[in-house]
Amino acid sequence: MFWRGALRRPILAGITICAALLAGAAAAETVLPATTSWIGNTFGYGDGTWTQIDIHAIAVAPDGKVYTNAPWDESGAEASVYQDGKMLGFAGGTHGWGDSGGNAIAVNSKYVYIGIGVGNERGRLVAPGVWPDKGHQWFGISRRSIADMREPAPLRSVNALDARATEVRARMAASFLMVNDVPTGTKAEVGGLAADDSTLFATDPMHDGVDVYDAQTLQKKGAWSAHEPGRIALANDGTLWLLTDTLHGPAHLGHYRADGRPIDDAPVLPENTDAVDVAVDAKGRVLIADNGPRQQILTFSKNGGRYAPSGALGERGGIFSGTPGRPGPRRFNGLTGVGVDRAGNVYVAMNGVGPRLGTTGAGLGAVLESYAPDGALRWQVQGLLFVDGAWIDPARPDSVYTGNKRFELDLSKPAGQDWKYVGFLSNRFRYPDDPVFDTDQWPGTPIARRIDGHTFLYLTDMYADHLKIYRFDPKRDGETAIPSGLIAGRARQVDKVPNRPAGGDWIWRDANGNGRFDADEFEKNSSGKGLAGGWGWWVDTNGDIWRTSDTRGIHRFRYGGIDRAGNPIYSYSKLTTYPMPQPFVALRRAIYEPRTDSLYVTGYTADAPPAPGISKEVGRVLVRYDKWSTGSPVARYTIALPWQLDAKPILTLSSITVEGRYLFAVEPVGKIHVYDKDTGREVGVMSPGPEVGRASGWVDVPFGISAFRRENGEYLVFVEEDARGKVLMYRWKP
Repeated sequence: MFWRGALRRPILAGITICAALLAGAAAAETVLPATTSWIGNTFGYGDGTWTQIDIHAIAVAPDGKVYTNAPWDESGAEASVYQDGKMLGFAGGTHGWGDSGGNAIAVNSKYVYIGIGVGNERGRLVAPGVWPDKGHQWFGISRRSIADMREPAPLRSVNALDARATEVRARMAASFLMVNDVPTGTKAEVGGLAADDSTLFATDPMHDGVDVYDAQTLQKKGAWSAHEPGRIALANDGTLWLLTDTLHGPAHLGHYRADGRPIDDAPVLPENTDAVDVAVDAKGRVLIADNGPRQQILTFSKNGGRYAPSGALGERGGIFSGTPGRPGPRRFNGLTGVGVDRAGNVYVAMNGVGPRLGTTGAGLGAVLESYAPDGALRWQVQGLLFVDGAWIDPARPDSVYTGNKRFELDLSKPAGQDWKYVGFLSNRFRYPDDPVFDTDQWPGTPIARRIDGHTFLYLTDMYADHLKIYRFDPKRDGETAIPSGLIAGRARQVDKVPNRPAGGDWIWRDANGNGRFDADEFEKNSSGKGLAGGWGWWVDTNGDIWRTSDTRGIHRFRYGGIDRAGNPIYSYSKLTTYPMPQPFVALRRAIYEPRTDSLYVTGYTADAPPAPGISKEVGRVLVRYDKWSTGSPVARYTIALPWQLDAKPILTLSSITVEGRYLFAVEPVGKIHVYDKDTGREVGVMSPGPEVGRASGWVDVPFGISAFRRENGEYLVFVEEDARGKVLMYRWKP
């Protein structure tokens, strides 16, 4: 085998190229008879609704409407409203082009008060009074009508604002109360809001202040001091319950009069409490959302002149108790908010992490639940996935892995009802070093393989920088994916991994099985030939890992068995590098099938070169090589892939996979092209159906598609859909 050492260029014996394919000869597209479903979101957007991907704060109206806020939802639903398990709408004006959501929200009988941020897109937005000056960022409160959150409730005349703003933007600006004007990049969000019909209270944790406003005019009526104040709740007697010390923790609970004078009856929170929100019910009981190891809603009632513990909602330990990672009623996970309506129903918001996210971006899946006074679950909505893909569990054909969740399928049920959330894979209490929390903003898109009787999960990140590896031990860890290995790329993306070698380009394996990054478990690439960079990862069915470099060829990390701790073994000593095969001048993907010794390679040729600014696409050309491992590979066919940059939307392919008889490739807008893998002929296309509003968000990852052939010959094809918190699932039977 002349490949070893990457010293020679492959000889393409017996090259056969279909001229029509190479020229991209167009024929009328064949639309395949596929149906569309989805996993991971209560609503599929067929009726125009979806559950947002993150919830940081909630406010509950007396009638049970729940108003939410978060820094980010991909389609602009940061501030939304739900009731009785339905999404009723969202505010808008909290997303993109200078706007962002926030961490606080409050309601009274007339208005919704939303904590938001306002920027200027690096100085590109210019209109005094509407956008901040270049180099500055505003944080404050947007006031909306309670009858319709989309309607701004102006505080001042729209005509007084800069004429360069659109009418809609001017009305939004006239409804905005600025709390902090700070240099860009400074965190100065409103920490908490509480309101009745006369007064609005807003906390400013960066400046140790609680500001008091007239609820009708938003004229400032006063202010008082508290250390790092955060969430705040207004009781029926006019007193306030406030979390302090919220920036650096642990948070403390205080009771105050409206003018800031403390009342000496607040309880001391139990040890290890991570208090993230506070609410007061109609009976005067105080509810604390505890995002610490307990994962419960703690209740305190007045007893003998002071408040004392009087109960808790939720299983102690939340989703990590019993079978770790198994979701269910009262098994909370990443608490962010709590509220109560006039009937005593309790509302609980979660995002899989909590309000202090670190590097995890939009959290790890939004869940909003309502519980009756007796603790029975009334309703639930879920927005569980973001920048995520899906892959069938090779040991269980009705089981699906995503980046950090597991779902079960029942394909006898209607679209959208054919999935069930059954596993949360990340346990931050048992495995705090899990690179899901430290390496990038989202878990990553999955490849699941069954190797030597064990299932392993491999996660590729949004920019194809590194590969995370997980193992499972169901008897000990339930649904938890245990950190097992990591192949690092560039240094910056992994700079928060404990004990890492400098410079990136290393392999970590959990040799002692504790799921921690111990200093003696790293292998540095000392070959002098850097492997970082490139857009292609693939794990074949034998466990070999393929890394496609743009210009330095194709690297193959050979599977070396399983170590004593249960980890798959990969090492630089078992690395094969293949030079770039002809006719390519730049590579993007390489997918290997051991059964046929075939490698499917995509990228660019001299006749079909890349264009600047297009990074995640698979390229313009695909070649299937047979007899790859013999040293004399044969190019069976070459395909000119769809590629038209001036099309609207852009026409290119962002991800590709192989399964059964077919190659499946997806455009950035969710449209799938299916090719016969034996001949290279395009079989047809499938697009998002009416079940999902005929819509898809941008496929924004290099590995956003996977496929699985069922025993009855039907194919399930999964596509990342980051716009509305789900993964698309196409069903097609040839």
